[in-house]
Amino acid sequence: MSCFVDSNIWLYALQCTPDDARNSHARDLIQRSRLTISTQVINEVCTNLKRKKNVPESDLADIIRRFYRDCDVRPVTMDSMLKASNLRERYSLSFYDSQIAACALLAGCNVLESEDMQAGLVIEGVLMIRNPFESA
Repeated sequence: MSCFVDSNIWLYALQCTPDDARNSHARDLIQRSRLTISTQVINEVCTNLKRKKNVPESDLADIIRRFYRDCDVRPVTMDSMLKASNLRERYSLSFYDSQIAACALLAGCNVLESEDMQAGLVIEGVLMIRNPFESA
């Protein structure tokens, strides 16, 4: 099973306190296997860590390096943006959620882990959105 992980899951793993159940569950999820993300996810994670936690640039650089080392990182491209446009029309997804879903589909993923999207929705008969905290 190929899994794409949305920004919010990474943020729970990186910025919540260890006694927060979402932190440990997010950490378990991201350590299970090689995951797929997009450059959008990296941008969102780093922006939030800088803005909300004032994470130093050197730490952000380390996080970026780990993403590229440990994950299959997919770029946002013209193809993914056009796919996202189609998904917005068909599934009424938000602008950024549609880009996440498009990158996941183009990467061949069949699961999209996200707390923000509609859990249980299956996009194009292939990509199931799953909220990893619903069963936690």
